[in-house]
Order: sequence, then C-alpha cells, then structure tokens
Amino acid sequence: MSNSHYLKGRGATLSPDNRYSVTQREAIDDGWYQDEQPEKIPTQLLIDSAKKIITYNQSPDVPFDRSINPYKGCEHGCVYCFARPTHAWLDLSPGIDFETKLFYKPDAPLLLKKELAHKNYTPAPISLGINTDAYQPVERQLGLTRQILEVLVEHKHPLFIVTKSALIERDIDLLAEAARQQLVEVSVSVTTLDRDLSRRMEPRAAAPPRRLEIIKRLTEAGIPVSVLIAPIIPVLNDSEIETMLAAVREAGAVAAGYVILRLPHELDAMFMDWLARHEPLKAEHIMNRIRDLRGGKTYDASFGKRMRGSGIFAELISRRFKLARQRLAFPGSPPLRSDLFIPPVADGQLTLF
Repeated sequence: MSNSHYLKGRGATLSPDNRYSVTQREAIDDGWYQDEQPEKIPTQLLIDSAKKIITYNQSPDVPFDRSINPYKGCEHGCVYCFARPTHAWLDLSPGIDFETKLFYKPDAPLLLKKELAHKNYTPAPISLGINTDAYQPVERQLGLTRQILEVLVEHKHPLFIVTKSALIERDIDLLAEAARQQLVEVSVSVTTLDRDLSRRMEPRAAAPPRRLEIIKRLTEAGIPVSVLIAPIIPVLNDSEIETMLAAVREAGAVAAGYVILRLPHELDAMFMDWLARHEPLKAEHIMNRIRDLRGGKTYDASFGKRMRGSGIFAELISRRFKLARQRLAFPGSPPLRSDLFIPPVADGQLTLF
C-alpha cells in the first residue's frame, strides 16, 4: 500500500514510514499501474510482553508522575493524536498502523500487583490511559482496563482517567466505589461540538453529544468529572472554546483544562495531509496560526510551551479560556487521597498491620 491513502472510518490520510526506517517512501502518480488500495484494513491485536506496567515521568507539564497504558496504538483514529509517533519505536507507521496494529499487555493486572507490593513503593495518583485511550474499542473485547481498575480499587489506590469513550460507563460501579473514598477523577476529552468535524477528526471515538452524556452519567453516579478541551486547533475549533465550556459545565463537569495542538515528528506531515483533504480552504490559515503559536515552527517540545504554545495568540486563547471558566464557576476537583492505600500481599506473606 502506498503511504498516502484515505480509508473510510480511519483517521490517517497519510501513512509515512517511521523516522527510524532505513527507507522512506513517497507516493507519486507517474501514469503507470498502481497497486489496488484496500477499502478496509482490519484491526490486528498483538501481545506486548511488558516487564513493568507503571511508567514514571518527571515532566513539569503534567500533574502526575506515573501512568499506566494497557494498550499501544489506538483504534479511535484521532488524526491529531500526539501518541502516533510512538509507533515508530515498534518499526511501524504512525499512520494507519497506529490505528490497526494494536498491542496489549495481558499481564498488566499481575504486574501492577507486583509493583504495588514492592516494599519501596510510595502511593500517588496513577493516570490510566494517558498515552492512548484505555477505553478504546478493543477494551470491550479484552477487558484489561477493567482488571487494572479492579486492582487499584481493591487496594485503595488513587487514580486519574482520561478518555473520550462511552465504554467507561461500564465501570461506573468500580468508579463510584472509588469516588466515595475520594480516590478517582475522570477527565473526559472534548474536541468539538460539531458532529461532522468530530467524525472526520476522530472517526471511531464517541460523538460530541455522547461525550456530554458521559459527563452527566458519571456525575450522577457521584464521580467527579473534569474536562480536557484538547486539542485546541486555531481556526478549526478555537471558536468553540466558550460554547464547549458552557456545554460541559451544564453536563456536570467540575473542572476544565486545555491543550494546544501538538505536532511532533511524523505528525506534522500527517496533519497537513489531512487538512489538504478535509479542510483545503482553511489549511494554509490553520498552519500559519500553528506556527504563530510555536515560534515560527510547527512544534516546540520545550517544557512550558509544548502544551500551551507561546506568543500573542497563545495568550489570547489562555485569556479566553480563563474568563469563560471563571464566568461558568467551575468549582474544581477534590484532591485525591493517597493515605488509604493498602499494599497487596507480596509472595504470599502476610503484612503485620
């Protein structure tokens, strides 16, 4: 298959060779016979034999120092996903491969118990599904996230969850139990209220009205819900900031944050190809504004800038967001408790207390 092809129901329109590949392909039309392109590519599940499940970070840009990702790759197919370039580490394309070649960690629950039981482990909120959505469609079949959640709730461990999937409602029983002990916060990702734009950018994720319903249902179950407006893409969805915040507040969200579009590595060319196909009249304007937010480049990975951008347009977005959030009186999320943690029993030995 050439590296440029649009598949219905998939997000990527360009599948570049990953940056570590010794060869790089570029699709051209020279008038000769071209291989027939498939209309569909099935999702393929592959085992990730991980030795550890908790990943630690020291980033000042995120409010947690550890996370768990049950899956690599994501079938939601969001064209803007900052995690797409991580598939290069698997010698795969961040394009269609990221959406169709999914890796899962079958030993995740056992590994988690082992790591929580370590004598030097100190509890602090774990972010579940921060790289790729822990509730993506394949979770319905494999149930790994549910098993991980059962371990965390059993041992009274605090956690954050970020998702855009209605599948999280399956686990309301566990989440409500954790919420009663102030152990969980769910953050629902919202990108737009425009169903057509969402369908093209996030082809297999929950539609915008459904995400508002997720917020409402979790809130009614006593689970604190924040919202991540992400990514904010200048010219494309930034005009919706105030209306999105009003909609999620009405649905019950207690807090809200945002992230500016990030285009690391191969994602730069991929997003520009998507714009050329789906938003050709706005493409140049969008990319110019992105460069304005990134000091003349399409991306700046510097701490403090990669999430929010810099310059006059970044300041304008920040001011609009803060004013809208203040006007809507978001009460804020309750702090999570780490003092209730009960370590698993290690190697069959009973604890003293």
